[in-house]
Amino acid sequence: MLNVTEKAQEQIARYFEENALKPVRVFLTSSCSGQQIVLALDDAKPNDTTFEFAGIQYLVDTAFLDQAQPIEIDFAGSGFKVSSSLKLACGCGGCGSSDGCCS
Repeated sequence: MLNVTEKAQEQIARYFEENALKPVRVFLTSSCSGQQIVLALDDAKPNDTTFEFAGIQYLVDTAFLDQAQPIEIDFAGSGFKVSSSLKLACGCGGCGSSDGCCS
């Protein structure tokens, strides 16, 4: 299951008022600072589960969705917050940063 809050729907709709409408992909990314669930514009792929909110399509790889659901997209202050039931790995400052959750 995927949920997009009203605040997030409003912000995404506002973006598409001035940009070409494309599906929004929800996916997991990893870096030296840990894992995050993020959003990007993308095209649908055969292994995606598609959701629609307010006329905008959201794509989630079905295998990822099975692991992470429920996923919620919210808008808080200055950016989007994507949360799920998935326990995300955190980084250990491998990029030269001293912060992280390994200490």
